[in-house]
Amino acid sequence: MSETTFTFRVDEALKQQFAQVAKGHDRSGAQLLREFMRDYVLSQQQAAEYDSWFRLQVQAGIAAANAGELMPATEVEGRFAARRSATRSRINAGK
Repeated sequence: MSETTFTFRVDEALKQQFAQVAKGHDRSGAQLLREFMRDYVLSQQQAAEYDSWFRLQVQAGIAAANAGELMPATEVEGRFAARRSATRSRINAGK
C-alpha cells in the first residue's frame, strides 16, 4: 500500500494538546489520526450497507402489501404477545 501525506490546518493549541494526550497513551498523533480515519470509513461503509439493506426490506414489504400478503393487526399483536410472554418466562426462570 502506497502512502501519501495528508495536510490540514488546525489551531496550534489543539495540536499541542492532541500531541500531549497521544503521547500519554504511547501513541503518535499520526497513529491516532490514521486509526480515526479507518474507523470513520468503516462506520460510513457499514451505515451505507445497512441503509441499502433497509431499503430492500421496505421495498419487499411494499411489494408484499401490494400483492395482498397482509396479516391482520390482531394476529400480529397475538404473536408478539406470545413472544413477550416467552421472554418474560425465560427471564423469570433465570432468577
